Amino acid sequence: MHIRLLGGLEVSSGDGQPVQFTTRKAALLFAALVLAGRRGQHRELLSEGFWPGRGDAQARNSLRQALAEIRRWFPPGRNADISVESNQETVALVVPPEKVDIWLFERKLAEGETADLAFAADLYRGDLLAGVAVPDDLEERFRPYRRRYRERALQLVERISLALSDAGSAAEAACERLAETLLASDPTAEPAHRALMRLHAVRGHENAALRQFESCRALLIKHLDVEPEAQTNSLAASLQLRQGEGHRQTYNFAPHTQPIRAPTRPHDQPSVAVMPFQNLGAADDEYFADGVVEEITAALSRVRDFFVIARQSAFTYKGRFVDVREVGRELGVSYVVEGTVRRGGDRLRISVQLIDAETRTQLWSERYEGAVEDIFAFQDRIAAQVAGAIHPAIRGAEIELAKRKPPASLRAYDLVMRAYPHLWGRRKEANDEAIELLRKTIAIDPSYGRAHALLAWCHAANAAYLWTKQPELELEKALKAVEAAASISNDPTALTAAGAAMSICGDQERASILIEKALALDPNNAWAWTRLGWIAIYRDDAVRATEWFERAMMLSPMDPLTFNMRIGVAASMAVAGSLSQAVAIARELIASYPNVISLYRFLAAWSAMNGDLETARWAARKLLAAQPDFTIEKFRSLPMFRDIPKWADKVSEALRLAGVPDH
Repeated sequence: MHIRLLGGLEVSSGDGQPVQFTTRKAALLFAALVLAGRRGQHRELLSEGFWPGRGDAQARNSLRQALAEIRRWFPPGRNADISVESNQETVALVVPPEKVDIWLFERKLAEGETADLAFAADLYRGDLLAGVAVPDDLEERFRPYRRRYRERALQLVERISLALSDAGSAAEAACERLAETLLASDPTAEPAHRALMRLHAVRGHENAALRQFESCRALLIKHLDVEPEAQTNSLAASLQLRQGEGHRQTYNFAPHTQPIRAPTRPHDQPSVAVMPFQNLGAADDEYFADGVVEEITAALSRVRDFFVIARQSAFTYKGRFVDVREVGRELGVSYVVEGTVRRGGDRLRISVQLIDAETRTQLWSERYEGAVEDIFAFQDRIAAQVAGAIHPAIRGAEIELAKRKPPASLRAYDLVMRAYPHLWGRRKEANDEAIELLRKTIAIDPSYGRAHALLAWCHAANAAYLWTKQPELELEKALKAVEAAASISNDPTALTAAGAAMSICGDQERASILIEKALALDPNNAWAWTRLGWIAIYRDDAVRATEWFERAMMLSPMDPLTFNMRIGVAASMAVAGSLSQAVAIARELIASYPNVISLYRFLAAWSAMNGDLETARWAARKLLAAQPDFTIEKFRSLPMFRDIPKWADKVSEALRLAGVPDH
């Protein structure tokens, strides 16, 4: 390892000698270049940021001197694989990823096997540049990175603790060291406390685990005046319940019977989030502004080299002011697209700007004015120009724009945009509202394929969640809607909706074809990856299912449907035999989403299978209180279980033990 930024700043030269920069600014400049990666930094931003107030000429000269010192330590020839590359505009440090701790940390996290996670845990020796004196005028530059790697370390310690199956392993020791490192700098870090609780449980020390919980709770009250999170309380309750039963249980938090690799993303892959545009028109035009963002996001997603955050996650920022640096940190993106939309009569004005999330620098901006009917052309042009500004090698003619046929009526498009928020409402009333809007759309434009496909999804959801007394009738309507959606071959959203409906209707083969077509067009489609995960479960492929759900969560980390992705991961664990962990996830999700009734069905079945009839019966009572007509017969008859009859029978028997009626 030649470069360490985690826990301090340690650099060694090509011949292994410790590098001692003569000035603090040179050392911090070196760290900034490491963090920037191969894409480098603009000279102007470096000189202004590191030497503010000195005047342009003096600041540029100071930058040249600092770069000269870095080059003295890494001259060409002596250590050819580490070098500084620059031109008149940018400066970049070229380093093999395996020689930099933060890059190796990222790679091991992505590879995801237990040994890789333990390796990553040992790399995290403390916060980024811990102990290094950073001047106030540079603190803003490094703070987002420090937060980012700390958050990933917190995710890592939880991830390792969930994968532990026995005491005495190397992963256990790495997990403990990481938890203690995290708590040393922040005693209120709940993921680290939870990791230690699980470690104690794996070792058979339930009392120690509960003492860890009490310590966590006391520290949170003392420092933050808050109670522990639902996830921490749920873990403690589980431990107390087992302790109260008077016998020791073998704790197995391992989620999989074999290692799962999280999807990898190249370190220098362009990443972007399209934020909700501000509506400058009438209040009832809000949906129209949202529709503009929907289409721009979809078009950008079809650029193969880009990583594009799903619209659902970006829209969690709607209606509130946020710093683009915070957006970049929270969503893990380098670029943010912002804009405004004004619609007045038959005229339309859209203003768009592309911002570097790290530096807050505006990289490109444009304004579009014309007739409302020009909206589709505007959206495609915006996507092409944003892509070209981020990745100059991509020309407008090369971007894979949405080739879908625009609806014949702008009014039909309006109604589909109005339906969108109701598609993810998680409630029967919202789903019914979406159905009504989509029916109106089809009455105006019977050939609008996306409207038919989304209608199919809504009818299928009615059946899957048993929001209807006649699920078979809803499934028939879903199939008819899919058949009516003829012109969707170039529309990833429509293909995903149709594929999801076909999966619930029991035709996993056709569903898979539709979803894979959607992903061939739009590899960043989080909804499509989620539905592919459920198709894998219905095909009895739990390992592959987990991979797809994890990919979806990476693409949409703040999705309103995160519960559906995570319960999918839990379902794959349950099928694979890791019932304790599946139950733990179901408990945590119920604490966060108590009104999502389907979660109680999962918890009731898995708890009963795991021998915890007390929890199973409680969950069954909650399920029946919300859905008095729910029966095992209705549930078992759903065709999506057609290819996994043994598992469906096992779930039915578990629900029966929990107290759910047969008829």
